[in-house]
Amino acid sequence: MSAIRSPRSDIRPEAAQAAAAQTKGTAYTKLAGVTAAADVIVTVVSDDAAMERIFAERGDSLLEGAKGKIFVNCATVTPAMHIEVQRRAEARGAHSLEACMASSITQARNGTLYLMVGGRRQVFERVQPMFAKMSASLRYIGEAGRAAQVKALVNMVMNINTAALAEGLGLGEAVGLDLTMLRDVFAQTGAHSRVLETDGEDMQNHEHEVYFSAEHAAKDSGIALGLAHEHDLNLPLAQATFDQYERMKALGLGQLDKSGVSELTFKNRSSA
Repeated sequence: MSAIRSPRSDIRPEAAQAAAAQTKGTAYTKLAGVTAAADVIVTVVSDDAAMERIFAERGDSLLEGAKGKIFVNCATVTPAMHIEVQRRAEARGAHSLEACMASSITQARNGTLYLMVGGRRQVFERVQPMFAKMSASLRYIGEAGRAAQVKALVNMVMNINTAALAEGLGLGEAVGLDLTMLRDVFAQTGAHSRVLETDGEDMQNHEHEVYFSAEHAAKDSGIALGLAHEHDLNLPLAQATFDQYERMKALGLGQLDKSGVSELTFKNRSSA
């Protein structure tokens, strides 16, 4: 069964209605309606606060009538939140997995995600056929919170690479280099990265259609820094990258794609 959450407090209820029409699903006005309509409920929300709301222990919540249900939570949130959601679900006789996505919108639409799963292994095995249809690569990481730790590190390194690429291209432009040539050289040398493939041309052309927002980049780098602080590690590159994305938010650029960090590093752009 397919169910799409569209609570009265949604910022864009029309988007939920449109998604329901495209998927032949139903846009519900109450969270409990989603749980009642499906055996496996997949959630993708923005942050810990949103997870707290949809898995609230009182009031309208996905946990209402949840006995026997399986929640698959794909949001990038703190490992501690995934552990807490598992605790709350199991207290209601339900199950919870984290299915962290190391991919973007295109892969989600095509069913070719890279999924990293954490939680009870026996629950993972029950829904593995569904995961296989959602993903091109599937990896069981371990107990609750472990996949979220890996996802935080993936995004931390990706964000560092993005900020570094923006500085390299920004400096290249400042000294008068042809950026198409420079990107080609990067691609053939130690400067190559996946981010170069996905974001380099967009940085050069001043185009930042959102696939992964700067606001989310700041959040995810912050999650990784939180883990570092818990273990008394100093990560200066992660901190500098976090600061760059926080600066984008302060300048009102948080809704640009993460490639928009180049707006801070290209000399001839207004935010630099």
